[in-house]
Amino acid sequence: MGVGGNFWDLLKPYGRAEGFDFLRNKRVAVDFSYWIVQQETALKGHIRNPHIRLTFFRTINLFSKFGAFLVFVKDGTASPLKSQARIARFFRASGIDSSSLPVAEEGISIERNKAFQKCERECVELLELLGVPVLKAKGEAEALCAQLNREGLVDACITSDSDAFLFGAKCVIKNMQPNSNEPFECYYMSDIESGLGLRRDQLIAISLLVGNDHNLTGVPGIGLEKAVRFVKSFSDDEILYMLREIGGGDLRVFQRDVNLDSSSIPSSDESLLKTKARHCSFCGRPGSKKAHLKFACEYCSSTANEGCIQKPLGFKCNCSSCDLDNKEKEQKRDENWKIKVCRMIASEKNFPNKEITEMYLNTQHQYDGDYHLSWGNPKIDMLVDYLAYYQHWEPSYTQQRMLPMLSTIFLRDVASNSKDQLLCGQYEFDSIQRVKTRFGHQLYVINWKKPTREMSNEICIPSEDLDTEEEMGIADESTDLLDEPDALQIHIKDGCSFLSTEEDMVLVQNAFPEKVSQFLRDKELKETKH
Repeated sequence: MGVGGNFWDLLKPYGRAEGFDFLRNKRVAVDFSYWIVQQETALKGHIRNPHIRLTFFRTINLFSKFGAFLVFVKDGTASPLKSQARIARFFRASGIDSSSLPVAEEGISIERNKAFQKCERECVELLELLGVPVLKAKGEAEALCAQLNREGLVDACITSDSDAFLFGAKCVIKNMQPNSNEPFECYYMSDIESGLGLRRDQLIAISLLVGNDHNLTGVPGIGLEKAVRFVKSFSDDEILYMLREIGGGDLRVFQRDVNLDSSSIPSSDESLLKTKARHCSFCGRPGSKKAHLKFACEYCSSTANEGCIQKPLGFKCNCSSCDLDNKEKEQKRDENWKIKVCRMIASEKNFPNKEITEMYLNTQHQYDGDYHLSWGNPKIDMLVDYLAYYQHWEPSYTQQRMLPMLSTIFLRDVASNSKDQLLCGQYEFDSIQRVKTRFGHQLYVINWKKPTREMSNEICIPSEDLDTEEEMGIADESTDLLDEPDALQIHIKDGCSFLSTEEDMVLVQNAFPEKVSQFLRDKELKETKH
């Protein structure tokens, strides 16, 4: 959730659709709870252990196809306020009166249900076998994601919790739509600041007014539109101080602020004791009707011997006197509206909540330990055993589905002058077959080769009697680039077995520049002959 009141709708106009290579070679913090809940919601009841299946495929594909280095962050111990909000949300969804909820007490925390904790433990075990770092936050996962982003340790956060911005996040990826030319829906704090004119403390103030994960109700009667308008009347540096003063019942600070704002309006002496200039009832302009019937006023275009032109229906005079009068009325209406909002705030008990405010502003470490983020190589044998136990997958099937990740690691190692020249200790780089375009992004299709005498240990297609998702009638899910990849095809030619993978063009260029040069020369020669 994050900030209440449909806060994402407010940010929607300032989102960006980023392209296929947006995450390449970038570190990305993932809010683990959002990841699991999204997976359980999407595929629950259709396949075995959807949280394990999608964690496996999405991690591999985000690494191999999109080039991202993922850091998963799981929630720590929930604060008493968050625990109470969870209970209130459950009561609200169940239609139960939550007015009698107990007040949050220090040291009391309501954990997530056991089913969620089980999913989390199983996914953490899988990620560790894949060599992906997993951090546990002291409190909120999005708070640690935001801190990693704010301190430059990761380049973006993947979360649906809008309060990541309140914790200091600079770039948030809310949605991923892999089957498109621009698969990532991103929000930058810099765009929100320039577009909405709201900075971090002002966003915190809005969350206090409309509600958040720690106080679902906020101030009754104040919605998102009203909160934004009110918060914009103060600077980012003073808004939280003003809320504390108003919440304490002291409206004098606000009234002094109003008096400062009204300094631009002329005083009563300067506005002729607030006496509006006399206006003609016929043309609506300054002057008397009697004089205007004889001679046209300076505002009306008429011949010398004719009077003024009658004013049209709905006419409004824009002379200096009327303009000043309208400004004074508008300012008075605005002052009355602000005073009304202030009274609503002052009537709310214990507002603003000091604990919530300090939690959002806390710059202390949200993680016990250092931030030494490292990515290891996957432990293939243990992964085969893990997925055979939980998913009932054949070893050959698991090895095949891991090949995109293994080939990406291999190409990175070769580019960094690794001496290992065999993929999985079996296949050598043979040639570039062709250039493939997928959703507007170009890739190299690489041929890998090994002698057939070593076929006994090769990665192969699983047998047809495997209890996989294809047999359950949902094979079309493989079209999702974050889901199960296409099956690899292995063929025999000239005493060698070949398989093909799709690889990033820059990565192949860095690893095998001579092969790329040869491919481009051959391609140019074929086009010339054509």
